[in-house]
Amino acid sequence: MKIENSNLKDVDKIFELYKNATDFQKTKSVVPWPEFDSKLIKKEVIEKRQWKIIINNEVACVWATTESDPEIWQERNDDPAIYIHRISTNPNFRGRNLVEEIVKWSKDYAAKKNKKYVRMDTVGENIGLIKHYKKCGFEFLGLSKLEDTDKLPAHYHNATVSLFQLSV
Repeated sequence: MKIENSNLKDVDKIFELYKNATDFQKTKSVVPWPEFDSKLIKKEVIEKRQWKIIINNEVACVWATTESDPEIWQERNDDPAIYIHRISTNPNFRGRNLVEEIVKWSKDYAAKKNKKYVRMDTVGENIGLIKHYKKCGFEFLGLSKLEDTDKLPAHYHNATVSLFQLSV
């Protein structure tokens, strides 16, 4: 297993994994992801903020990072943190605890960038994800009603999010 930046050749695979994740979300009665703009994903790739786990030469999981997330984290955005978005696991690798691998990687990544926290969010009060992320070491900080969502993807509009934080 290795973790590395995604590249532009991975964009089709990233969208395939997003579609798989969205289809899975629809079976769980949670807010599904919208179709993301390819310009956003390509920009993240170029800025080296899109990541992947490779297992046996296959993309097993993808996610994105940022060092600022003011629309979701509001006044807490001033804290030194990295933010993880859109973890999407290849169905062939579900159940392999890849979020725990991302946790290990993200703590090291955040420490190298002199950050105190690793943060994530999910739309709504997804009890299953809350339990899973807590099991992986995240503290559940509660629910937050988003106010300024114009710059965010559609699933965040008029949404309440579950916030998670991990101390580095």
